[in-house]
Amino acid sequence: MMEINEMKKMKYRDAIRLGMTEEMRRDDAVIFLGEDIGRYGGAFGLSAGMLDEFGEERVLDTPISEAAIVGTAVGAALTGLRPVCEMMHMDFVTLGMDALVNQGAKMHYMFGGQAQVPLVLRLPAGTGDGAGAQHSQSLEAWLCHVPGLKVVTPSTPAQAKGLIKAAIRDNNPVCFIEPKALYQTEGLVPLDDDYTIEIGKTLIERPGKDVTIVAYGTLLAKAMEAAAFLEEEGIEVEIINPVTLYPMDMQPIVESVIKTGRLIVAHEAPKTGGVGGEIAARIAESEAFDYLNAPILRLCGMDVPIPYSKELEASVVPQRNDFVHGVYRLLNRE
Repeated sequence: MMEINEMKKMKYRDAIRLGMTEEMRRDDAVIFLGEDIGRYGGAFGLSAGMLDEFGEERVLDTPISEAAIVGTAVGAALTGLRPVCEMMHMDFVTLGMDALVNQGAKMHYMFGGQAQVPLVLRLPAGTGDGAGAQHSQSLEAWLCHVPGLKVVTPSTPAQAKGLIKAAIRDNNPVCFIEPKALYQTEGLVPLDDDYTIEIGKTLIERPGKDVTIVAYGTLLAKAMEAAAFLEEEGIEVEIINPVTLYPMDMQPIVESVIKTGRLIVAHEAPKTGGVGGEIAARIAESEAFDYLNAPILRLCGMDVPIPYSKELEASVVPQRNDFVHGVYRLLNRE
């Protein structure tokens, strides 16, 4: 019998596949649909082998139409199935927004709780692979603006498995954002079939007392690297990861800012209209505001289309040294 705490080192991509596979074995109502996810194994190889195990009735290769994918999934969810959809890139969710935003997100509310829409939308997002302006966006703020959608983004393989399982079990739409640059990263993943991470929780990744950094997705690792560097100089950074972006649990962030008196909020998405601005506003409205010893600092992507060149691509989103200098700035050390 497997021990509950048994772990295995695996890639972020493979942890998502494991979580999906476990849920499809557990519940025959779970289906998977998207472009080239069957025999080809998905654009990023994430679904390799799933067609062989579950067959064409549960792993469905679709036409090249995101509107059809999301529309089909909303209808399937309303009639008792639990569809998981893969957008080849998050950017393409724009083509499925009508069914997602105007139908799927609102059905539970409009029918007085009598309808459920257990739909998961998997969204490979962000920079790191030189895919250009139309394949590298981080559009989470668009989705967080829609009541009825839940928005999650795991930053480690363990979080990826735990959150995909929780998303599939949820009875209403969950947008599952997967930073593409993390697909090949490795980490220990619990093998327990019932391992999940509750949607709606914010995680404290590293304790500290001098500055609070809120970071998610690819920027969590960069913030952790900066914190390790700063520790050698006697600076203790607390790092908080809001793995659920909506609805976000602000309490750990508020408590951390009360403790440190300084806040950096970071994400790859452009600064204007980003989730970071929402976090900053909520801190300004909370009891933590009176404890701030410096202005809130946002480290975000530039308000530009993502360049194709990898060197230019890296220059328009925050890097490790941006965190280091941001902490120095808040501590008046530069």
